[in-house]
Amino acid sequence: MENLKAVILAAGEGTRMRSKKPKVLHEILNKTMIDYVIDTAKGCGAQEVCVVVGHKAEEVKEAVVKDGVSFALQAEQKGTGHAVMMVGDFIETNGDVLILYGDTPLIQGDTLQKLVKKHRQEDLGATVISATVDNPEGYGRIIRDAHGNFMKIVEHKDATPEERCINEINTGIYIFKGVHLKASLEKLDNHNVQGEYYLPDCLELILKAGGKVGAVTAQDDKEFFGVNSRVQLAEATQIMKARINRRHMENGVTLVDAENTYIDAQVKIGMDTVILPGCVLEGKTEIGEDCKIGPNARLTDMRLGDGVTFQSSTGIESEIGNHTTVGPFAYIRPNCKIGENVKVGDFVEVKNSTVGNGTKIPHLAYIGDTDAGEKVNFGCGSIMVNYDGEKKHRTTVEDRVFVGCNANLVAPVTVKAGAYIAAGSTITRDVPEDVLAVARARQIIIEGWQKKKIKKES
Repeated sequence: MENLKAVILAAGEGTRMRSKKPKVLHEILNKTMIDYVIDTAKGCGAQEVCVVVGHKAEEVKEAVVKDGVSFALQAEQKGTGHAVMMVGDFIETNGDVLILYGDTPLIQGDTLQKLVKKHRQEDLGATVISATVDNPEGYGRIIRDAHGNFMKIVEHKDATPEERCINEINTGIYIFKGVHLKASLEKLDNHNVQGEYYLPDCLELILKAGGKVGAVTAQDDKEFFGVNSRVQLAEATQIMKARINRRHMENGVTLVDAENTYIDAQVKIGMDTVILPGCVLEGKTEIGEDCKIGPNARLTDMRLGDGVTFQSSTGIESEIGNHTTVGPFAYIRPNCKIGENVKVGDFVEVKNSTVGNGTKIPHLAYIGDTDAGEKVNFGCGSIMVNYDGEKKHRTTVEDRVFVGCNANLVAPVTVKAGAYIAAGSTITRDVPEDVLAVARARQIIIEGWQKKKIKKES
């Protein structure tokens, strides 16, 4: 959207959070509150964003790594108007400026777009989002005249008893014409109970100067829920979780128990996939169609094809092909590429490896730093011994290899196509194709050993 910028106020200490971390860096479903607000501002068309920082400013700056985001310092917190004063020349006279808050992560882009649309269509100097609530305690009140036109905003502490009975509140979200915002900030004073510079007073100053001010009443006041404590953080998380889960269900995903399913905002899930209870889907995970995930599965930055079954297992930063089954109790560690129609069974760990189509790793195996071909069979207890005490080495297992139970392949080693590894073998040298490799001591039978042992002990 042309000529639109956003200022996000994030300088407060947030003492009620009782945390060493700045309030706006606390996370909701693995994403910081400030990141939610920045992404929403950009999503509704803000070309540039300026974050006003104060408490632990450097820590906030280091955490926010996004293009088109700058920072302004509010060394002393003297109110919201004072915070906006700190952005200086970021406010341009030929554009509009959104004012948002770093601790209101539930605001949605559609709401901001409606705000911008009304503001520009009616050529207003400033527009505020209001909401009607059952309990307005602590909020600034929207004061209107007899015709319903906006007059001013009165902070709760400065409101008269009659004004405190008003249920229409200021959400704190505004859009200003840059020229009006600059002019009103120059006239702003702190003659109030708190001795602070209130940004809402700018609206009244704009009216007095002959400008027009309007208000958009929001449909859902939860969007403006401010997070000031751990309790409120948990409440905001529940709202966000329900919102995300509903979106997936409306897009054709079955969540068997939405209350016990946790999905991050960036996760993508294909149609007709079923998510069973207890699942945690994190980061940039992408799941195809017709999959069955869970119960009790955790996927972090994973990519799953269509028709994948992933049961009671953990997967991190890896890719799984179509119609592969994983679990229960498997562990897919980072940098794995697992093919189609693969079986990764119970108590199997795969790390930094490629696994070809049709390969089976049924149970109790470790496949680390390995390049496995197609239609390989890893028997129970197969171990790819990748660490010599100093360095990691890779193992190559080519197509159609059969690895017997309790076999160790000591890297670096290559097993050629079609070879068989006898159960209990420890392979330390390359194995040619289509052979049987046996690397174990010949069985010895010692007659009478038990009787001699008993006699010796007695």
